[in-house]
Amino acid sequence: MVSAGVAATLLIAGLASLFMAWAIGAGSSGSTPFAPAVGANAIGVMRAGFFVGILGLLGATLQGANVTEAVGRELVIGVTLSPVAAVLALVLAAALVAVGVFAGYPIATAFTVTGAVVGVGLAAGGQPAWPKYREIAALWLLVPFVGGGIAYGTARALRSERVAERVAVPLLGAVVGLILANVGFVVLGPPDEAASLTDVAVRALGGGTAVRAGVTVAAAAVAAGLLALDLRNDETAGQRHFLLVLGALVAFSAGGSQVGLALGPLLPVLDNAAPAVPLVTVLFGGGLGLLVGSWTGAPRMIKALSQDYSSLGPRRSIAALIPSFAIAQSAVFFGVPVSFNEIIVSAIVGSGYAAGGAGVSREKMLKTVAAWVLSLALALGLGYGLFSLLDAAGLG
Repeated sequence: MVSAGVAATLLIAGLASLFMAWAIGAGSSGSTPFAPAVGANAIGVMRAGFFVGILGLLGATLQGANVTEAVGRELVIGVTLSPVAAVLALVLAAALVAVGVFAGYPIATAFTVTGAVVGVGLAAGGQPAWPKYREIAALWLLVPFVGGGIAYGTARALRSERVAERVAVPLLGAVVGLILANVGFVVLGPPDEAASLTDVAVRALGGGTAVRAGVTVAAAAVAAGLLALDLRNDETAGQRHFLLVLGALVAFSAGGSQVGLALGPLLPVLDNAAPAVPLVTVLFGGGLGLLVGSWTGAPRMIKALSQDYSSLGPRRSIAALIPSFAIAQSAVFFGVPVSFNEIIVSAIVGSGYAAGGAGVSREKMLKTVAAWVLSLALALGLGYGLFSLLDAAGLG
């Protein structure tokens, strides 16, 4: 039996986690994946919000374990967050993200959650996890250059008259197929482990590297062939279909990455729960929070990202989503919390500059970067200060 005190603690922590999931769904995973597609008029704002919620739920359930574990157990060394610390970190981070949602600025969720968890953990007596911080900082600093650079180069290639679009777009489809063949899914692996299509093939056929390479090449060829056929039938419709597929893949990846930001701080609380709650059940619950956030709060941010940062056509939108998908899956694989707002905004701006600026708002970008840095500093400082006060009062 669970005591009344433990049950109340679990309830409060669970509600705080759901609030965080809602804020993420409304502001990050819910708004960013389909923003380029909306900007290219491939899908409406409300329909985008609907589909991104469903896809985010699936991604959270099937791919959310790695980032959840990293946020919950790897950001601070030598201390386990108390229920009070977990609730404080979640509420603080969610409040900062919610302010960004209603103000129309995409606050970097990974910055606020990471800052809040680290601040609270250090105040509780933990030690900095410097190796993990270096890994996170490297990804955060590289995202604008790698994502924006790839988006810029891809958009330039699609605009070039020397490269036929009916050749260039299927080649990009092949890249997507190659990545998909090596993406891990919980449903394909043994219990509590993810596996990719190439892993399944190796288990079934043996052969190791040769089989893995063969499946990867086959997936790339199938993706390229289907896209080439679609473009041959109707070039405009083929571009639109590819853009929507990319948006769906990014939405799925967003769920797998961002749910960990909502659930990670909750793990120490669940460790003390009896009976134990399976992680997949927790991930599904977090995914539902993302879904509700996407359906109720995402349209405002979708509009901001699709129109305020750059004017996007189908080609530049495709160029923005491909590096976004690749970076997101890399973050999921390595278990690194990453901001989808940073990924998408960088890619949108990079693809926009490929057209000589294409309406890129420099003022909006400067304000957004300032909001990201400020949110990290605020989350870290407030997390440390507020928990120190609670601990001094005997409430920590």
